[in-house]
Amino acid sequence: MAALDETDRRIVKELRADGRLSMRALAERLHISRAAVYSRVDRLHRDGVITGYSAVIDPERAGLGISAYVYLKISQHSWQAVRKRVLEIPEVWHGALVSGEHDIVLLVRAPDASSLRQLVLHRLQTMPDVLSSHTVLILDELHSLESIDVN
Repeated sequence: MAALDETDRRIVKELRADGRLSMRALAERLHISRAAVYSRVDRLHRDGVITGYSAVIDPERAGLGISAYVYLKISQHSWQAVRKRVLEIPEVWHGALVSGEHDIVLLVRAPDASSLRQLVLHRLQTMPDVLSSHTVLILDELHSLESIDVN
């Protein structure tokens, strides 16, 4: 896999901002031929740089009025088992194995505080291999595709 050049990075940036962008529109924005765009996007897919497309939604407008980061401490060597269980929970939008005081951090979204409490106290904390949790409410989210640099 070759390193991304400036044109590849611009393609990725444009598609991250609007995954529904046509190849024609992408070519026009980048001032390159459609054939070049098709070829580069195809290569970015083959190389695993672009792995898919998804819709970006506003959680609050989708009825998910409360979001939080939930940090979990888990038993040693239980990452795979906990990972499988956590991925089955629809309120979990993202998860990561992390270094430091906690082992896993989850981005969770729920309709309200009661639903969030149910999720944390009755589904996450009671999960086998979860030793403890720490929940941090998200007060506002920062979004900026402009600052993302793909090297």
